Amino acid sequence: MKRLVIKIGSNILASAEQGLNTRRLSAITKDISQAVDNGCEVVMVSSGAVAAGLKKLGLKQKPHDIKLQQAAAAIGQSSLMWAYEDNFARFDKKVAQVLLTRDDIADRMRYINAKNTLFTLMSYGVIPLINENDPIAIDEMKFGDNDMLAALVAGLVEADMLIILSDVEGLYSKDPKYKSARIIKRVDKITYDIEKLAGGSGSSVGTGGMYSKILAAKQAVDHGIPVVIMNGRKSGLLEKLLNGKEVGTHFEPKKQRLSSRKGWIAYGVRSRGAIYLDDGAINALTNLGRSLLPSGINKVEGDFQVGDYIRCLNRDGKKIAKGLTNYSSEDLNSIKGKKTSEIEKLLGYKYSDEVIHRDNLVVV
Repeated sequence: MKRLVIKIGSNILASAEQGLNTRRLSAITKDISQAVDNGCEVVMVSSGAVAAGLKKLGLKQKPHDIKLQQAAAAIGQSSLMWAYEDNFARFDKKVAQVLLTRDDIADRMRYINAKNTLFTLMSYGVIPLINENDPIAIDEMKFGDNDMLAALVAGLVEADMLIILSDVEGLYSKDPKYKSARIIKRVDKITYDIEKLAGGSGSSVGTGGMYSKILAAKQAVDHGIPVVIMNGRKSGLLEKLLNGKEVGTHFEPKKQRLSSRKGWIAYGVRSRGAIYLDDGAINALTNLGRSLLPSGINKVEGDFQVGDYIRCLNRDGKKIAKGLTNYSSEDLNSIKGKKTSEIEKLLGYKYSDEVIHRDNLVVV
């Protein structure tokens, strides 16, 4: 059985006349229902609440005012959910709404609770329908767009594939408006050049663009999850994809899959600070699979406490790893560059020889 996370963007579902493009939504639910009937488990991450709410509020485009955006999301969420429930019922499928904020992912217990809820729903044959909790989310709590939320959900449910439905065929060699642009069918590694091809962001109703989809794909493939970006305005493409045919742009995953916990450390929880490492420490982390000791730390940045997650950087500020610290920023400023045998003498106590234990560290 394949477990799929399917992300549907605002551009696919938005309609200037109706708020929601009900015809397209109906076609998408038909394709997904067919995939479920063929043995797939599906988790959906769907935008569209704001787009649905704009029509009800008499607005023609997404407002800049955050309060209006949240009001549109609140009034539109029920319309979006009802439309999905009504359409899936035609194929004898049940759906359940799950609203998340970044805090729900960053908190380990809430992350595990969300995971358990989603797995329970799928065990009963229910399709979870996930969206960001826009009516209450503030900037510090937001994922930025549902592409990144979909990548996090793919890791959360240990998906076999993340499928991002776009308003174009996939990633192009240049802007699709040029006739010479060609679809890139396969990406083995997401490089800086690939990110540049994705260009800028956004439409009048969505918050993302191809660039955010590439960043989401980068996160998912780091998890070991393959990603496909394909046209969400054409019916039947999901069936073709699941039958092994080339559709859209396929992003190859890394061979070594991150565990759910390591994936949460890498992407789910926010960093509270940073430490700069010397070359010896970087080699120990990246090539030798070692824990981080205080002797390899050159500089401490930020104000953090024991148990916070921090970034490990090289001297140029490039992120090397991320992990849970056994010492506060104040303590690390006292023991940085020192041997483990000196910790107790300098601090008056010693939690651990390691600043970050290997089990609580992810190399990125």
